[in-house]
Amino acid sequence: MQLKVVKIEQHASKRADSAQIWTFSDGRAGNARQADALAAALGGQVRSLQLTPRAPWRWVAPRILPGAHAAFGPDFAAVRDQDPALAIGCGRQAALATRLLRGRAGATVQILDPRIDPRHWDIVVAPEHDRTRGANVVHLIGSLHPVDDEWLAEARAAFPQPGSLPGPRTALLLGGPTANARFDADSLDAVLARLRQLRETEGGSLLATASRRTPPELVRRLRAGLDGVRGLCWAGPADGANPYPGLLAWADRIVCSPDSVNMVSEACATRVPVHVFGRQLGRGRQREFLDAVAARGRTGPLDQPPGAPMTPLRETPRVAADIRQRLGWPGA
Repeated sequence: MQLKVVKIEQHASKRADSAQIWTFSDGRAGNARQADALAAALGGQVRSLQLTPRAPWRWVAPRILPGAHAAFGPDFAAVRDQDPALAIGCGRQAALATRLLRGRAGATVQILDPRIDPRHWDIVVAPEHDRTRGANVVHLIGSLHPVDDEWLAEARAAFPQPGSLPGPRTALLLGGPTANARFDADSLDAVLARLRQLRETEGGSLLATASRRTPPELVRRLRAGLDGVRGLCWAGPADGANPYPGLLAWADRIVCSPDSVNMVSEACATRVPVHVFGRQLGRGRQREFLDAVAARGRTGPLDQPPGAPMTPLRETPRVAADIRQRLGWPGA
């Protein structure tokens, strides 16, 4: 089977319309999250699908070569006949699916730079730092996500443990080094030492979570740096359920590594100060993004007062409103 339906959600729209939206991704959490967040913001019935492309299309997507309609196997061919009102894809593999659906779906929206002319889709949603340009391109700072006040309230209810720890609570969100953000053990040790100093001055607790991309050596440094400190540290399934949503929801201050646009964007959607350690290590488009959120005053120095009220950076509602207007989508 080349196309796996990973979830089907039939939920009532906040506006009582029942337009059908399909979302497509390659299964990567960040891509699926963006497509589903946009679909939820637009409203209607949503069907989310995970793509598993065949060779050679997994390497050449979204270019259409002879036989491309078979890129995802017979299951994709079957669902193509259902003609959704809107197809939303995120990532290069999904860009081929949404491109193949154009003319069959009511409209197609592709999230992230498809690396070919945007004219092959009705709308392309791309971060400013991707430098994608075109009359049908909707730009945003960072990434799409579901984080808003309602989401944070639900996260507090689902993850009450961080709320039982003393404040101020500083959350450390740790990803993994990339070619465009080469932070290392020394930079992590430095921020951990500074966080311990702040805790000695302010009191409170330190809350940390790693990701699947965090190298084992950095996980070891993280655990060592937090040893004996009041708080919690999650570094994998052995530590139980990942409390990441709870950390965003309960934090009075958030500290992020510089590697993930999604992680920094979600941190900046809260109402508390955000610091990106190692921002100077960012390169290329990643550095452009980090500089953009800093220029808006949404990220700043580590010693910003915890709990200081900040204006959240939330691009998903604005992008959804733009798409509604462009497409004449219900609720515009």
